[in-house]
Amino acid sequence: MKRFGEPVPGWQAPPRPSGDEGLEERHVRLERLSADRHAADLHQAFSVDEAVWDYLPYGPFASTAAYHHWVRTVEESADPLFHVIRDRTTGHCGGVASFLRIAPEAGSIEIGHICLSPGLQRTPAATEALFLMMAWSFAAGYRRVEWKCDALNLASRRAAQRLGFSYEGTFRQATVVKGRNRDTAWFSVIDREWPALREAFELWLAPRNFDASGQQIERLSDLTALARGGAADPALG
Repeated sequence: MKRFGEPVPGWQAPPRPSGDEGLEERHVRLERLSADRHAADLHQAFSVDEAVWDYLPYGPFASTAAYHHWVRTVEESADPLFHVIRDRTTGHCGGVASFLRIAPEAGSIEIGHICLSPGLQRTPAATEALFLMMAWSFAAGYRRVEWKCDALNLASRRAAQRLGFSYEGTFRQATVVKGRNRDTAWFSVIDREWPALREAFELWLAPRNFDASGQQIERLSDLTALARGGAADPALG
């Protein structure tokens, strides 16, 4: 057994995200969350199905005013740093995601607080938004991007594996959310895995990967499975 870990020559802590990263691609633009600019549009999108709040420690919100008030309490936060996902075609906002547990000294950053409206779920736009956040993290110099979720949230576990995250284990009785126990499943992508995963994302997001009706030709999960560096999630069979 090695006595010490491998050297990391020339290591320098990366910058913290600011919310002004200019994350934009063909389908979406990510903007720092603002109550005045985004809350009404987001609440309308989320109100289609209250299940979007099931595994988050807040929500649902009974009114636009209630959601606007909550956004006011987090919009200045640096960690978590909330971003809204705006559809570039329609101009409407359909989701939220954040950088959190930001640890430049360790080169580690998490993507979480993900809340996607029914209209955004399972679309290229949703995938592109998360790809942009991962791509920014590694380009900035982070060595590790994390994903965590309630161990019972199989949809989030499937999403993590589809995006190329490797399963690392489950922390039992990690916290209490809305009065219920939460075991937390941990996933990560590390920097040496990113070049192959980035290529998988770019191949999947390319217009040629979709037919005339918008259906995918190759599945992202098939592409990332070839590039994923660690364990598959045993909960997904």
